[in-house]
This record gives sequence, structure tokens and C-alpha cells, in this order.
Amino acid sequence: MSTSKKNTHSNSVKDIKLSALLEMTKAINNNATTAQLLDIYQDILENRLKVGKLVLFSFTSEWTCILKYGVDKDYNHLSFEPELLDIKEIEAISYSKGSLSQKFEIVIPVYHKQTPLAYVLLGDLDEAKIKTSSAIKHLPFIQTLTNVMIVAIENKKLYKSSIQKAAIQKELELAQSMQKLLFPSSLPNIEELEMNALYLPHQQVGGDYYDVIWINEVEFVFCLADVSGKGIAAALLMSNLQAALRVLLKYTQNLTEVVIDINQLICDNAKSEKFISLFIAKYNIGTRKLSYINAGHNAPILINHQQIIELDKGCTLLGISNPLHALETDTLLIAPQSVLFSYTDGLTDTVNSHDESISVVELKNILINNKNSNCEFINKAMMYYLEEFKGEMPFVDDIAMLTCKFN
Repeated sequence: MSTSKKNTHSNSVKDIKLSALLEMTKAINNNATTAQLLDIYQDILENRLKVGKLVLFSFTSEWTCILKYGVDKDYNHLSFEPELLDIKEIEAISYSKGSLSQKFEIVIPVYHKQTPLAYVLLGDLDEAKIKTSSAIKHLPFIQTLTNVMIVAIENKKLYKSSIQKAAIQKELELAQSMQKLLFPSSLPNIEELEMNALYLPHQQVGGDYYDVIWINEVEFVFCLADVSGKGIAAALLMSNLQAALRVLLKYTQNLTEVVIDINQLICDNAKSEKFISLFIAKYNIGTRKLSYINAGHNAPILINHQQIIELDKGCTLLGISNPLHALETDTLLIAPQSVLFSYTDGLTDTVNSHDESISVVELKNILINNKNSNCEFINKAMMYYLEEFKGEMPFVDDIAMLTCKFN
């Protein structure tokens, strides 16, 4: 396949996935019925990703098949097979009992904490139809799409069953658990660099998000973002940002292209009702070059070559206008022992009893005084100062901090 054809194909698959995420999110936001969500889900997998056979089991009072296609009449009355309960991750079906193991190839489980919510069984993964090197590459995307839909369906179940406090609490716990999946399970702590994050949601679920995504052995992208508003609506939009970002970075590492595509997604999805501030950067541990775009976010503070720099080059908030205007990037050479502190506006929006808020000057002083400490200590020092500053006053917003030390 020629380079131009490969690029065209990559763009085609990327567009399919981004379009699918956007369509599902719009349907959820428009309060589509469960049947409508399942129709969209089937169309995406059957007609766009060319998955030949599918069965989706969901649990309410018992395990029930809520969607199936591509199976013959002998499978009209599918029953759930208990062996599926032993499957915790995406894997090929390996058990030999029952008809499902003979008809399907892949299982995708959907969990809340330690409780399974759904199982997706796939068969006839035709890579020739989707024209990619292997249909297996689409499984993480299918899992993400399934997670988004199943959580929405679970929320509908909760609202239909009761609007009492207990049901709302359960919904929030589910959303909180799913939101935790957005954050990386570990951050880099290697010879070349160290990172640490601190996240304090104002409610059980929030609109702040940070991530670290390795592109190859020497380059990674990291970001910090903040959705306007709080609660489940903000968390839902943030979950789609995370999914879109990870899809985009498989096809391009150009930060400008990534930000433009994310802005398109937010404009189409949020309809100017919600906005996202985003700081996104790419770092190469070999060349020590840091490239970044600041999309309306609080400027991270960098101590580099004994200089204190605010990383403020970029563009406006995402979701305000499309196309973006005056989008710029900046690239810096990072000296050894430099420290980068990034944060969301919940930190500087915190006020004390005199209605005073923390200034960026104070943040710089804390960073300077603790620049020789590790990243975890720096974040704790910031948090200690914040607690002392606000006194008995409550926090007013989500707070996230992401600190990086370049060795």
C-alpha cells in the first residue's frame, strides 16, 4: 500500500471513530432511549467497523441479551453462560463448554468496581472489510464505546427505578468509579523525569482531567484540562475528551492537529454550552525539547535555567469557536533539574474569609522554595498552603495539580 493510501486509510478510520463517539455522545445528551442507543451502537459496529457477529449481555435482575446480530435462528434464544464471569479483561474466548464459545471469538467485559455490568461477544472480525492490519486494533475503541453506552443505560435504569436519594447516590458512585478510569494508573518515575499528580474533586464527580500518554520509547504527551461546570455533565464531556485524545494520538502527534480536532468535537457536542481549557504538551527525553499548546488554561509555571516562565502560548478556550483563531505553539529546551507545575483554576479560585484568592506570585514562591524537592512533596506543599490560606472556607471547585521534574 502506498504512503498516500495508508494516510487516507488512517484518516478514514480516525474519522469513523471520532464520528461514532460524537454520535453516541449526542444521543446520550439528547436523552435518547435505550433502544435508540443500541441501534446507534449496532450501526457503528456492524456497518462502520464491519464486525460480523455480536451479542451484548447486560445485567439488571438477571443476565439478559439486549442486542444481537449476525447469528442464525438457532441462536434466537441465547442464554448467558457462567464461564463469562471469569473473564476480567478483553480476551479471546478460550472455554470450550456451551454454544457461545463455538460461535464467537472475543469477549469484552464491562465492570463497575468488582461487579460486571455487561459482556460483549464478537465474531467474524473481518479485517479485509475494515481494511486495517488487524481488527484487534479496534477492540480498545469498542470497549470505550461500550463503556460510555452502558454507563448511560445504567443511569437510565437508576432514574427510572427511583429518584430517591439512594438511587442518586448509587449513580454518583458509578460515575465516580468510571471517572477514575480516565486518570492514568501510574505516572512516569524514571531516571530522566519524575511526575506526580494530585486531584481533589469538589463533588463526587468533577470536570478536571489529567493524562500522560507515551507515543514511543522517548516521547510522551501529557495534558491537564478543565470543563466548565461540575458534576456528571462535566465528567461525561471530559470522558469523551479522554477517549478522543487517545484515538487522535494513534494517528498524529502534531499538537496543532490534535487541538483542532478536539475543538471540533467539543463544538459539535456541547453546542457552546460548555467549554474546556486545555494545556497539552509533548516532551522528548532524548532531545529535551518540550512543545506545548495552552488553550485558555491557567499558565503552567516552569523553572528553567533559573528562569521562571509562564507557558501561555496557544489559543482560546476549546468549544467557543470553530475554526480556532490565532492558534500557536511554543517549543522550549528544558535544562536539567527544571520543574514544571501545572494546575486547574480551582486552586487560584479558592478564597479565604476576607474574600481574597491565591495569586500566581504566591504559587511561584512556593515552587521556588521547594524546587529541589520531589514532585509529590511540591504538590503537598501547594495543598498545605491552600488549606492554611482558606481556613474554614470551603473549596469552591475541583482542583488538579500535575508536576513534572526533568532530571
